[in-house]
Amino acid sequence: MLRKLYDWVFEQARKPYAEKTMAVVSFAEASFFPIPPDVMLAPMILSRPDRAYRYAAVCSIASLLGGLLGYAIGVFLEPVAVRLLEVFGHGMDMSVYQSWFASNGFLVILGKGLTPIPFKLVTIAAGLAHFHLGLFILAVALTRSGRFFLEAWILKTWGPSMLEIVEKRLALSFVVALVLLVGGFLALKLL
Repeated sequence: MLRKLYDWVFEQARKPYAEKTMAVVSFAEASFFPIPPDVMLAPMILSRPDRAYRYAAVCSIASLLGGLLGYAIGVFLEPVAVRLLEVFGHGMDMSVYQSWFASNGFLVILGKGLTPIPFKLVTIAAGLAHFHLGLFILAVALTRSGRFFLEAWILKTWGPSMLEIVEKRLALSFVVALVLLVGGFLALKLL
């Protein structure tokens, strides 16, 4: 089953509309969708390393635009925003968000934008807190482009040689990636 899913993702990454699909996923993930764009970005880069930085740029721009939608949800649709945050286990009093972003908003956006934490939580919370829009745009642009371009560079540089190892030991690679992802979430929860 894992092999079929792996092959399917790579097949989708080679389709002519893959870049548009990845842009939609990146936009949606920054505002309401639970799946990160990396699930498409990585196989697309491995499939076409010559387009690595183009794909990173598409993800970055779409994520910034999606982040603006998340921010708008927080500002203009407060009840919806509060409910979305509650669904994802981050329901708090409004004053908590406002004080959190007032003192550390720029750093929160920078830090969370690089992690696998769903970015929509940050964008919606920033809107709820009425965080300065210009600083929000700057932080999102820096963190998301930093994340996607770093991923593109790593995959373009070492991806093709690693691809053979991953394909040979697909189950082990999946388990290692899952352990790292879960460990990262637990570490962030404890911090």
